[in-house]
Amino acid sequence: MSPETPSDDAEWVETWKEHASAFDRVKSVTMTLSDPQPASWIASEAAVSPNTARDHLRRLIDLGVVTATEKDGTRHYYPDPLYTRLRDVRELLEETTKRDLAEQAVDLKDDIAAWKTEYDAASPTTLRERAAEVGVSAEQAHELIAVASDWELARYRLSLVQDAIENYDTWSADSSSITV
Repeated sequence: MSPETPSDDAEWVETWKEHASAFDRVKSVTMTLSDPQPASWIASEAAVSPNTARDHLRRLIDLGVVTATEKDGTRHYYPDPLYTRLRDVRELLEETTKRDLAEQAVDLKDDIAAWKTEYDAASPTTLRERAAEVGVSAEQAHELIAVASDWELARYRLSLVQDAIENYDTWSADSSSITV
């Protein structure tokens, strides 16, 4: 497979601009962020002007979808954690029965217990610290970091499943009681 050329990239951006509004592109870029980014960076990724990005980011903040923080005198934006969490819980409630949620919780707990045993570690942080130790090969370090990430994701997913189970009857009966 050949690497993407700048013309391929430009063609893709033009197609994206044709099929998605500036607001949708700004929201799409911002909702994928794992680290806060300034409006100028988001604008570049969303193929909009910085002022357009700022306008749409303000609207997303007003909607409770995005939040902002100051970093080095510049405003940085990222997905609102509460919005993201409630969206993920809603998705679980819409797609999963209470019984399936319980089975998912057991599977996630099994995965976490297996990592604790296999790596003799109490937490993902322990694995990350171990990856940085002298004498650990690059291959081992990559494995430890990957397992630590999987472990954190499993813990987060388990917390979502537990929220969904705990509130299943209330939120499934009245979907207006959970706003996303």
